[in-house]
Amino acid sequence: MPVKSAYIDMIGGASGDMLLGALIDVGLPLDDLRDELAGMDVGGYTLRAERVARGALNCTLLHVDLDGDGLRRRGWDELSETVQSSRLPDEVRSKAIQVLDRLTDAESVVHGVDRHHLTPHELGTVDTLVDIVGVIAGFRLLGVEHIASGPFPAGTGFVMSDHGRIPGLAPATAQVYAAANAPVRAASEWGPKGETVTPSGASLITSIASFEPVEIRIDRIGYGAGSRNPDDYPNALGLWLGEVQRTVPPGSPDAGLSLLETNIDDMGGELFGYVQERLLEAGALDVWMTPIQMKKNRPAVLLSALVRQADADSAADVILRETSTLGVRRRAVERYTADREVIELTTTLGTARVKIKRVDGEVAGISPEYEDCRTLALKHGLTLAEVMRRVEDEARSRV
Repeated sequence: MPVKSAYIDMIGGASGDMLLGALIDVGLPLDDLRDELAGMDVGGYTLRAERVARGALNCTLLHVDLDGDGLRRRGWDELSETVQSSRLPDEVRSKAIQVLDRLTDAESVVHGVDRHHLTPHELGTVDTLVDIVGVIAGFRLLGVEHIASGPFPAGTGFVMSDHGRIPGLAPATAQVYAAANAPVRAASEWGPKGETVTPSGASLITSIASFEPVEIRIDRIGYGAGSRNPDDYPNALGLWLGEVQRTVPPGSPDAGLSLLETNIDDMGGELFGYVQERLLEAGALDVWMTPIQMKKNRPAVLLSALVRQADADSAADVILRETSTLGVRRRAVERYTADREVIELTTTLGTARVKIKRVDGEVAGISPEYEDCRTLALKHGLTLAEVMRRVEDEARSRV
């Protein structure tokens, strides 16, 4: 089936508020965003959207106006705890924690300070939470299942920060790029100037998006504006919404995947089912358990999860939190995939969904959906095997 997808085009750069502006511009209702953010139970800010021009582009500039408690500087632990204890949906909360961890790790490396003793400067107020949580929640509210991105534009020159003068490509942003192995396009005299990507913008995009080639059937395009409005380039971020048609050519290896594995010999069997559910919620493509033997012939379980690289950190976090393991192995893998589609078929027994597998355009397999066949079996008093056989036969005669 087609997958609702988004593509991020960093025309003039990227930041949390530029992403939020693009989400509003492409159709996210501002009131829906406010309602979702209310799950954090924090105040001291208001949101307002403004239509502005950046070059020849009509964009949305989203303002996060701070007052009162919103201006108070918060430590990284407090920012994380605010999200962790919130009423946000589980998938929003876990992804926001991942983004905060990525951002905190980068700042910690750059400043040589343990994260628990690190004091945020530009990033310590409520708007940091609004940007990170708002972007993740916004894509969820729009029903986006897959996000791809173009390369990051490198910054140029120097800018002033709370720590003094720093390069246009801020050290924390560069550290995020390095940790995520993200693509960066070199600066040129025709490209954007100054600081083009903020550390929070880099952390967001590297956590929610993949960078593999993508073909998308575009439905809507929106633009989020940056606060600066230079004369020589449009300081905007483009966001395309549509449906993914094919991420790789047929028969080519499906790249951009990671295999997570860990050996567990001290956990009750009933917990593995729950872990599998949580991993699938975190974006895992497949999860399986294999019986193994560890030292002293002790019976154990090899827990494996196949994930997209963009989801590897959040999936590993689920394993570390929900199992007894002390470590998770990760390695890059490729896989070959067949084309597939799910059709709804009206049969002599009733309606049932059927999965069609194709290789080089030819039907290579037909699989009736279990739940639909189960319903039909109970309705007609037939065995499940008989229903599945009849549905498959009727599907095969029509495709």
